[in-house]
Amino acid sequence: MSNASVSGQEPPVAGVAPGLSRRAFLNAAGALVVWVVTPGCARTQERSDWTSRALSDRIELRSDGTVHLHIGRIEMGQGLYAGVMQLAAEELDLPMARFRVAPVDTASAPDENFTDASASMRRTGMAVRRAAATARAVMLALAARQWRIGAASLRVENGIVRSAAGHRTDYWRLLAEANGKALPAARGSLKAPEAYRLLGRSVPRPDLPAKVTGAAVFVQDLRLPGMLHARVLRPPSLAASLEASDTQAAATMPGVVRVLRNGSFLAVVAQREEQAIAALEVLRAGCRWHEPATLPDPAGLYAYLRSEAGLPEIVPSSGDRRLTATYEVPYRMHASIGPSCAVAQFEDGRLTVWTHAQGVYPLRASLASLLDLPRRAVRCIHLEGAGCYGHNGADDAAADAALIAQAVQGAAVRLQWSREDEHGWEPYGPAMVMRLSGTLDAQGRISAWHHAVASPTHSSRPGGAARLLAARHVEPAIAPSFLHGLTTWAGGGRYNARPYYRVLASVESHLVRRAPLRSSALRSLGAYANVFAIESFMDELAEQAGADPLQFRLAHLDDTRAADVLRLAALRFGWEQGRAQSHGIGFARLNGYGAYIAVCAHATVESDGRARITRIVAAADCGELINPDAVRNQIEGGIVQAVSWTLYEQVRFDRTRITSTDWSSYPILRITEAPGVEVHLIDRPGADYLGLGEAAQGPAGAAVANAVARLRGHRHRTLPLHVGGAG
Repeated sequence: MSNASVSGQEPPVAGVAPGLSRRAFLNAAGALVVWVVTPGCARTQERSDWTSRALSDRIELRSDGTVHLHIGRIEMGQGLYAGVMQLAAEELDLPMARFRVAPVDTASAPDENFTDASASMRRTGMAVRRAAATARAVMLALAARQWRIGAASLRVENGIVRSAAGHRTDYWRLLAEANGKALPAARGSLKAPEAYRLLGRSVPRPDLPAKVTGAAVFVQDLRLPGMLHARVLRPPSLAASLEASDTQAAATMPGVVRVLRNGSFLAVVAQREEQAIAALEVLRAGCRWHEPATLPDPAGLYAYLRSEAGLPEIVPSSGDRRLTATYEVPYRMHASIGPSCAVAQFEDGRLTVWTHAQGVYPLRASLASLLDLPRRAVRCIHLEGAGCYGHNGADDAAADAALIAQAVQGAAVRLQWSREDEHGWEPYGPAMVMRLSGTLDAQGRISAWHHAVASPTHSSRPGGAARLLAARHVEPAIAPSFLHGLTTWAGGGRYNARPYYRVLASVESHLVRRAPLRSSALRSLGAYANVFAIESFMDELAEQAGADPLQFRLAHLDDTRAADVLRLAALRFGWEQGRAQSHGIGFARLNGYGAYIAVCAHATVESDGRARITRIVAAADCGELINPDAVRNQIEGGIVQAVSWTLYEQVRFDRTRITSTDWSSYPILRITEAPGVEVHLIDRPGADYLGLGEAAQGPAGAAVANAVARLRGHRHRTLPLHVGGAG
C-alpha cells in the first residue's frame, strides 16, 4: 500500500477532545451550524454594493464575514454540504464556521442535474475546491496589487493575509478597499497533501445537531402564512380507474376548502392537516373503482422476467470444471422512514415548489410540462427530506402539490404522503435475474465466465411530465406508461455486471420493458444484485476448486488496491483459511471506477432457526480522504441497508395490488438485529476521489449471503434469505 495509510476504526475527531460527552460534542458541533435555509432566498435578492462579491459562480464572499458556496447537488443525509465546506475551507485557509451552502434553487443554483452516481465529491466537490483555490489566489493577487509587492511573498492563515514586510489584512478588507473595481486575474493551484490542515481529519458535521435535537430542518417542517393542507386519494391498485365518486360529503366537512377531481386524480384541501385526513377517508368511501388483474402471478415473477428478456429456462448445473447458476433479487423499496412531502404555491401565473427531490432542474422541466407552463414560470427550491439515495416519492409529491396549488391559487399548499402512499406508489428498485456460467482450468483458475442479466429499468426519474405519477391519473393521461421514451442505456442493469477479476468474461444485458411494477433508481442501481451474484458465484467456484474464498479472489486480481482492501478486511476480521464455517466475504469496485470495498461477515443461528449477522468488518479505499468519519458513516449505513435487503426486504403483490403497504408487510432490519460494524480505511493523499455512496451495498450483501450459505451448508440463490420471516 505505497503512498497510503490505514485508518483504524475510531480516530480522534478533529477539534474534539477524547472522551468528550455526547452533550459536549453536540455543543461543540453546534458552534459549526453554518447554514439557515430561508425559503425563497435567491442570490439576486441579497446583493447591493459591498453586501457580497462573487469570486466565481461557486464562491461568494459577503460583508458579514461569511463565504457562501453555490452548488447544484443536494444534501440528503450523506454529508455533502459538510464535505464541500471542508474542501473550500482548506483551500481558502478559513475556518469552517464561516461557510454557508446556499439552497439549491432553480432561481440561483448551478444546474447539476441529479444528485446521483456517487459523483458528488469528484464532480461538485472538486469544482468547489478548484474555485476556492482560485479565489485564494485572486485575494493574494489583490493584496499584492495594493501593497505593490509580489504575491509569492504573501502567506494567509484563517483569512488573514500577511507579508514579510509586516503588512496585514483580511479578505473582507481587501474587497472593501477594492471598492467594486475589477479583481486581478489569477490561477490557483490545489494544496499539496503535506500542507493540509483540515483534509483527512474527522471534522464534526454541522448539520447533525439540529437533526438530532428535532429542529425544523426538513420540508415536512415548513410552515408558511395561510398555508393549506392537502392529501391525494390514490387508486386502490396500479391499474385501477375511477368509475364514480361522491365528493359532496367530503366537501362539506369542517375546514375543507376544496375537493378536486381530474380523471382518477382526487385530492382534498383543508385548513388543517387532520381535517384533510378525515375528509380523505370520507372521499375514499364514496368512490367506486374498476380494478383489472394485470400483474403476473407473484410465484412466477422471475420466470416472467426471463421470458420478457428472452432468457431460456435452464436447470442449474455443475460438474468438475463447470458451473451454471441463476440468482434472483426481488423488487425492493426505498422505504424512506419519513413519507414524501412538498409545498407549492401558485400565484400570478408562477409556481414555486419546495421539495426534497434529488434534481430540482429536471423536476422544474417536468412540472412545467405537467402544468403547461413555461419553465421560467416554475421555481423549485430544495429542502431536505427523508433521504433515499435514489428516486423515491419526492418528485411525485411535488407534482401532486403543484397540481393542487394551481387549482386553488394564491395560498401555499402542503401535500403530505401517508405511509401507505409511500410504500404503495414509490418507484421500486427493480427485480433482477442474473445467470452466470463459468469454467475452471486444470489449475483451478477461472478460464471462462459469462454473465447474463435481465432487469427492468433503474431510471425513470423525471424527464418530462410522463415520468410523474399524477401524469397517469389525470385525464387525458399524459403518457401510456412510465417507460415512455426509455432507452436501453437507462436500464442500469449492467452496473457492476462485469467482474473486476482477471478473467475472460462476456456480459449481456437485457432490458425488461414490460415490467409488472414501476421501478427506478435505488441505491447502487444494478450493482447490488450483480455483485451479489458475482461474489456468490466466486464462492461456489472456489468450493469447486477446493480453494479458500479469500485466496481464490486474490489469485484472480491484478489490481493491488483491490488486493489491499481484501487483505485488510480479512486481517481485521480474523479470517482463518479453511476454518471459516460461518464466515462470508464480498468484494467489488463500484462500477469498475469507484471505491474499492471488501466486506467480511459472521453469521450465527438464532433459537428460531433463522440466521443472524452479528459482526461485519469492511475495508475501503476511496482515494484521498476528506473526512474519515463521514466516509465511515456512508459505509456503515450502506452495510446495514444491504443486510436488511439481503435478509428481509421484498415488495409483495397479488394479481391486482401491492400488498406491502406498511412495516408489517414490508419488514426491514430492526436496530436490535443490526450487526456490529467496523470500517477500516486506506487513505491515499493526493489521489482522485472515488465514488463511495453506493459502493458498500454489493460487497456487504454478498458477504452476508456467503456467510449464511456456509453456516447452513447449502445456498439460497434467491433473495431475501428470510422469506416471510422464516430462516
